[in-house]
Amino acid sequence: MEEKPKKQNALKLDIVRYLYYRGPMAINELSKLAGKSLPLITSNVNLLKEQGLIINSQYAQSTGGRRAHEYQLNRDSGKYIIAVSVDQLITKIAVFNLHNEKIKEPDERVINLENASESLNDLINFIKEYIEGLPLSLVDILGIGIAMPGFVNAERGINNTHFGLDDKSLADYIARRIGCEVFIDNDSSAIALAELNFGVARGMQDVMVVNVGWGIGLGMIVNGKLFRGHSGFAGEFSHIPLADSNNLCVCGKRGCLEVDASLLVLTGKARKEIQNGYASKMEGMFSGDGASDVDVILNAANAGDQLAVNLLSKAGFLIGKGIATLIHIMNPQGVVVSGRGAVASRILMAPIQQAVNEFSIPMLAEQCTILSSSLNKEAELLGAATLVMERTDRF
Repeated sequence: MEEKPKKQNALKLDIVRYLYYRGPMAINELSKLAGKSLPLITSNVNLLKEQGLIINSQYAQSTGGRRAHEYQLNRDSGKYIIAVSVDQLITKIAVFNLHNEKIKEPDERVINLENASESLNDLINFIKEYIEGLPLSLVDILGIGIAMPGFVNAERGINNTHFGLDDKSLADYIARRIGCEVFIDNDSSAIALAELNFGVARGMQDVMVVNVGWGIGLGMIVNGKLFRGHSGFAGEFSHIPLADSNNLCVCGKRGCLEVDASLLVLTGKARKEIQNGYASKMEGMFSGDGASDVDVILNAANAGDQLAVNLLSKAGFLIGKGIATLIHIMNPQGVVVSGRGAVASRILMAPIQQAVNEFSIPMLAEQCTILSSSLNKEAELLGAATLVMERTDRF
């Protein structure tokens, strides 16, 4: 007796997601995507209209006969998503409506992940305070999506690297403390979802998304879907042994790409060069907190500072060598350079492309387009929102 309602709810969820990702659509388009009959789609669209989740958009482009109605999600449906992006030092939070529009300015807070129990309490309190300042209640929130670094088991809600809960569900723990359903995923996986659905990777089937941030992450899209690997931890790009130095990585190994190419390492190198007398616009601008220091080097590079440009260019070349390896293994349609570092993509892209040209078999390199993200720093928050839309059943 319960099978039919479950199937109907699943179809409603599919319709909502199609409209969320693709925008206004006509009944016949929804029917083709869902593989369901026109009457069945029409019936479910009408149910969603009664719930206030869908509204008429406009007439679709005419193909010769009477123009079809298009439908879209209702930005005033009263349903919202809380998106949280966590990195090693800075946590950001925003609230989106079903059109991915922010209804309040995002907020951010310095939360250092090194202190596990303290950082977890700080994260929960930050989310609570933000929600309490919104003109809505918990019942209006579809869920909280949190994109974070570490070895994350998205299905079980576990982060094996940060917050100190070991094999206990971090998502369930935060949900109990806040009173709202929580979905977590690795930050690079979330960024890949954002690029696939809203960025320059839209429409691609096989694409690698490189997250240039505190580390160097990777989200892998294979056959149009996020690829996680056997244990869910595919994409540890930053630990490919490509570094020029023999410095020790946080993973305990030496020579990882991350030790020479991550933004955190670059800021350290910049401070050291300035202390040794290198003339730079960045002199006196580093605060030492790591978080704002990354913006200093990215902004300086965009402004033409020679030291910042040199450091980012060298990092870009190493990242390009790593991308050349990916091209040989995965033969992707495209590679997207995303994340925080994509703000300085004008500097990064040339050495990345140079390395790809130098180290890739031409036939493979020619078939792969290297793209700069249009989402940049927004990618992780959008990806966090996508986590909710991918997994909630509250429609």
